[in-house]
Amino acid sequence: MPFMRSFLLSFYLLMSFSVSAFQLEHKLNLKKAYPQADKIVANKKVPSLFDAYKGDEQIGYLIINTNYTESIGYSGKPIHMAIGVDKDGVIRGIQLLKHSEPIVLIGIPEPKLMKPFEKLIGYNVIKGFKEKTLEDNEIDIVSGATVTVIVMNDSIVSSVIKAFRALSVISDEEHAGKETRKLKKNMPNEPKTWQQLIEEGSVKNLHLTTGQVSQKFLEKGFTTAAQRVKTQNPNDTFIDLYMGMVSVPEIGENLLGKGEYRNLKERIVDGQQALVIAANGLFSFRGSGFVRGGVFDRFQVEQGDNTIRFRDQHYKRLRQLYAEGSPEFVEIGVFYLPKPTNGKSKFEAGDEFIFNLLISQAVGPREKRFFNAHLPYQVPDKFVDIVAPKPVVKQLQYVPEGGEAKSERNAANMKLVKSIWKGKHTQIIVLGVLLTILTLIFFFQNQLTKSAKWTKIVRYSFLTFVLIWLGFINNAQLSVVNILTFFGALINNFDWSFFLRDPLVFILWCSVAASLILWARGAYCGWLCPFGALQELTNHIARKLKTPQITLPWGLHERLWALKYMIFLGLLGVSLYSIETAEHLAEVEPFKTSIILKFQRTWPFVVYGLSLLVIGLFIERFFCRYLCPLGAGLAIPAKLKLFDWIKRYPNDCGSPCQVCAKECMVQAIHPEGNINMNECVNCLHCQVRYVDEEVCPVMVKKRKKRERREARESQSCRNKQSAHTHINLNIRS
Repeated sequence: MPFMRSFLLSFYLLMSFSVSAFQLEHKLNLKKAYPQADKIVANKKVPSLFDAYKGDEQIGYLIINTNYTESIGYSGKPIHMAIGVDKDGVIRGIQLLKHSEPIVLIGIPEPKLMKPFEKLIGYNVIKGFKEKTLEDNEIDIVSGATVTVIVMNDSIVSSVIKAFRALSVISDEEHAGKETRKLKKNMPNEPKTWQQLIEEGSVKNLHLTTGQVSQKFLEKGFTTAAQRVKTQNPNDTFIDLYMGMVSVPEIGENLLGKGEYRNLKERIVDGQQALVIAANGLFSFRGSGFVRGGVFDRFQVEQGDNTIRFRDQHYKRLRQLYAEGSPEFVEIGVFYLPKPTNGKSKFEAGDEFIFNLLISQAVGPREKRFFNAHLPYQVPDKFVDIVAPKPVVKQLQYVPEGGEAKSERNAANMKLVKSIWKGKHTQIIVLGVLLTILTLIFFFQNQLTKSAKWTKIVRYSFLTFVLIWLGFINNAQLSVVNILTFFGALINNFDWSFFLRDPLVFILWCSVAASLILWARGAYCGWLCPFGALQELTNHIARKLKTPQITLPWGLHERLWALKYMIFLGLLGVSLYSIETAEHLAEVEPFKTSIILKFQRTWPFVVYGLSLLVIGLFIERFFCRYLCPLGAGLAIPAKLKLFDWIKRYPNDCGSPCQVCAKECMVQAIHPEGNINMNECVNCLHCQVRYVDEEVCPVMVKKRKKRERREARESQSCRNKQSAHTHINLNIRS
């Protein structure tokens, strides 16, 4: 097929482009990277470094950050920068060379992105590193590009430090401190309560009240942010966060339970570590970045000059902690630190590290203010072999508060839920109106479908609103992951507060549960699914442009139905073993790529999502018909449907009439006339045909019979009128 040849060619070109080599010489501009220099020469001692010259005098160095740090941004690809540094470690210039950050490519101008880094010009990185004051040099965050700016800042500082270490300006002794702490091979492993784990330092706590956060914003001069974070009681918990290194057996078994700890040990490799982070309060440490693009944009782990940021593949969600006396938490997750490479890990498990939490507060539609809260962590001495005296470490830890009663924890959870729902007040009202309109459409479908024109207008208007408002603006796209999570919650301890934290998704799921009993899966799949709307609207445009439509043979079409059920059952089975793995495999759904990220993602996901839409131009709702695991998951309980709203003529539909079967957008009507409600999307087209007096054979017969009756009645009236006229004439004569 010509289309397939074009698609494969496009795929090849896209793949070739994505792996093209990064050419420094085509990008470097010394006026930006090092304004005082006029040439650069490769450093003889460090091949990955360049010496910067002014005339014949060397004045400093040019550092390419990706030679020293990964610098992986929101896109999952490196952000390449050139940094000019003088011999003392003072930054003289910064140039953004190449990146793939979607928000910058389509939304934020590059000058605006680079403006915060003007503060770094003239900053002495090496002095800050030696004096341990690097965290004092905070830069402003560009709203909408939080992850990008943080990654760039971390990469600039880290690459300068690592380059100067390679030059032996910073000695290994200065970097490593005055002690060596290595985890013991045979560590103690005893049952411990929650309180014991806290007291011995295995679990550390960061507790911030709204009053403390407001005060911090005031200290930084962010008055509006300080006012907006206030609550009626300044002692309300803003965030109450706990962290422990669960790759240490005693900590892991007590917090995770033996079963989950065993799963953890099977997941990580030798020398790899993992943290558990749990929190309550008004502020979420996870944020929503990992949902939109797979990046946890609100926190990172820092150790020396190494910065570790986590993506969704480094994360596993938990329902509870198992140490005796453990509080209930709204958010719990295990985060896997990087695996060792070449037998060496960039993270030293025995040394202290900092959990850096970015606290944000919106002060406008697209403007936020930020500050960093730090939680230092070091595994207790009993788990490590210490060689050399322990150095003095700067204490950054907030003073932990005592444990709260279970009822207070539950109240805090519900308070968080209430605050989320209050913030979504307008969206909830609009969604309620949308669902009410859909309900009225179904209840009064007999009146609506009398007009084919108005049925189309109502349907396409509804789908357009769903795609734009529900999908692109509010990202309320349901997923098979929601089903897997719900199923897992039923097996474990069910907690409503977890599901209540996303109001629009929660309301949608409640409406779907009700609609399955009334209208099977069609109410959601046919009317409320943003990706389904995208498929149908693009196909509608393709038809208007005379794009040929492909109708698969019934035998093949019927067998392909089974694919989505196989995918769903496979995901369900995997989720029983690992919900994390199931979530990754659920990328078979293009919803995240197309609706939530709007195709601002790495090329394999974009190609996959676009290819499904392109196929859908020729085979309407191709993904819905054959691949959608969410549709399969909804079709199974839809067997409980109590009512039959779709009307048929038992003695005529299918034999002899095949009009509806041929025109059904998803081929849900069997050749014999029966509608497979597992596949029907309730588009109402067959109901329009059901009352169409020009197309439906039954209605055509009724129309002709009525016309003959009306003709007879009309003729009879004319005859009577003629006879009456004849009598009058006789009387006059």
